[in-house]
Amino acid sequence: MPAMTIRNLSEETHRALKQRAAAKGRSAEAEVRLILDAAVNPPERILIGSELAALGQRIGGVELDIRRDQTPATGASFE
Repeated sequence: MPAMTIRNLSEETHRALKQRAAAKGRSAEAEVRLILDAAVNPPERILIGSELAALGQRIGGVELDIRRDQTPATGASFE
């Protein structure tokens, strides 16, 4: 699992993190992980694939007549 070192963190911020973690019964490291996870993966983010699937279900789906080209691929010619 990746690790990260945060340098030049102010004493005030470090103390506040430790107090916040202690109030919730967690280590400071666990608290920082939760803060970072929430910052980069907010629960209210839109998952575009899920939204598009839901839209398709609401409108009854769409039938597309798509045929795959079965022609074998050829290599590029650089001559």
